[in-house]
Amino acid sequence: MTDQIPFTETEERQALRKSVAAFASKYGEDYWLEQARAGKKTDELWADAGKQGFLGVAVPEEYGGGGGGIGDLAAVCEELSAAGCPLLLMVVSPAICGTIIASYGTDEQKQRWLPGFADGTRKMAFAITEPDAGSNSHNITTTATRTDDGWTLNGGKVYISGVDEVSDVLVVGRVESAKTGKLRPALFVVPTGVEGFSYNQIEMGIVGPEKQFVVHIDNVKLPYDALVGSEDAGIDQLFAGLNPERIMAASSATGMARRALEKATAYAKEREVWGVPIGQHQAVAHPLAQSYVEINMARLMTQRAAALYEAGEYLLAGESANMAKYAAAEAACTTVDRAVQVHGGNGLAEEYGLVHMVGASRLTRIAPVSREMALNFVAQFSLGLPKSY
Repeated sequence: MTDQIPFTETEERQALRKSVAAFASKYGEDYWLEQARAGKKTDELWADAGKQGFLGVAVPEEYGGGGGGIGDLAAVCEELSAAGCPLLLMVVSPAICGTIIASYGTDEQKQRWLPGFADGTRKMAFAITEPDAGSNSHNITTTATRTDDGWTLNGGKVYISGVDEVSDVLVVGRVESAKTGKLRPALFVVPTGVEGFSYNQIEMGIVGPEKQFVVHIDNVKLPYDALVGSEDAGIDQLFAGLNPERIMAASSATGMARRALEKATAYAKEREVWGVPIGQHQAVAHPLAQSYVEINMARLMTQRAAALYEAGEYLLAGESANMAKYAAAEAACTTVDRAVQVHGGNGLAEEYGLVHMVGASRLTRIAPVSREMALNFVAQFSLGLPKSY
């Protein structure tokens, strides 16, 4: 029964958080910003996190992982973000791709990919978004057709993260169902070096090591075993990865909000005007207290989503994951805004480490699912209102 599923964190997960926080402090915001502004990647951080076992905490033990759940991976994600050195591809590679392959992959696919996800030596991007489909997966036009020796894939994707630093991309396409003859979602592992696969960077105004790309897929030839799972699994298989994605996105946003609040609180204690710290004034203190409340509510909902997912309550987990992502994004945006306001003009000075969060926090309301689509989910499935799209 769902009312018997605990969603408070175990001592083991709390210890994991402390370990990650201590580890992340060796890198921190200065390292992350230096790499991002120089156009470099955070490869050292990723490799070190992999060696420590942090990237593989949710990979099954038989493939070299920690055997934990998505809640453990989300805790790692949050603590890295709270330390000022988030790893965007954690949301994509071990969380989405790793979860889907662990759940639906063949034994050979699991042996090939999961050990690399566990130790951080493999990264995989995830490609679902298309220019004319957006959040509507039913309008995806990337299509796979059967051939005598495999598949031919054609289509295009947009706003795909980290394509330049991975060896393969898990592409969401559509294939004709062997049972019904209708086109249904299907997942294919596509090597980035295969003929017909190309990509172009999208110039973004957001500071970060990971880049965004338009992907072109023109008559890409794939073997039969490029298909992950069943071609008839459809949307259920896809959401096996999208719910963990929302949980991870919520954790990353919560970590960002925590960092912004930490900076604002420290500044409010030490900055004096008219002989007293500005934090003594309720006009400063109350918004920060409100952010603290909002952050902790988002954390609790994220923990509940993870607990439900790990318990196999996937529909309820989807509800909680959407609510967690919504709440965490709102907390991130409002907390960063309040932190900038508390700092006054200093909030826009590079020295104080807040200005780069303005664009990043705003992005949390858009990706990986917009707050409007999260609200659509709640309206339809939680409130029973008519579907609006």
